[in-house]
Amino acid sequence: MLDALRARAEADPDVLGLVLSGSQARGMGGPHSDHDVFVVVREHGGQWVRVRAGLDLAVLTVEELADTSDRWQRYAYRGAVVLLDRLDGRIAALVRAQGELAPSEVDGFVRENLDGYVNFVYRAAKSRRDGHDDLARLDEIEAAPWFMWTLFALYGRVRPYNKYLRWELDNHPLPAPWTVERLVPALTGRPSALFAPLERLARERGFGDVVDAWGDDLDLLR
Repeated sequence: MLDALRARAEADPDVLGLVLSGSQARGMGGPHSDHDVFVVVREHGGQWVRVRAGLDLAVLTVEELADTSDRWQRYAYRGAVVLLDRLDGRIAALVRAQGELAPSEVDGFVRENLDGYVNFVYRAAKSRRDGHDDLARLDEIEAAPWFMWTLFALYGRVRPYNKYLRWELDNHPLPAPWTVERLVPALTGRPSALFAPLERLARERGFGDVVDAWGDDLDLLR
């Protein structure tokens, strides 16, 4: 199926790029995995349309490939394989840009998500203080995605989808203490336990003011 699609794309001068994503690109394909493919065209309206039947085919223009405003879509390009690039490397460069943060993006990503993480850790601490361990658990669950966005943004990367967290850390490790063995149990158990090392990293990277803005509330959080 993929070979036939590639041959069809190579025969069509309106196709500028072909990108394989998802589990197949990352070497994680299984019996239930389809082929996630982006077809980059000169403009919409031609013979290429969206398909979802064993082959999840998305059609986009170069301008749309260059648009990084959809943060949830960006990780789809992490680890993607460029099968066709008629723009002398530009398709590959745009794919890489989707899967990592530009230096100008890091500050905004970190500040927003670090504050969100602290917020939910603080709410969890209040619920535990008041004897509502079940409600504290809900806040812990919500803290996890904010933590992930913060941690990876501090290293100039977009947050991986949960399904690919192990793949990401195995293939693109973060420095200690951010190992699979530590992160997965903490994120699925009690994300607030990661506050102290994340605070240290944030301060090292110049984001201590985000934490300090919580003032006296940090006493309870800690």
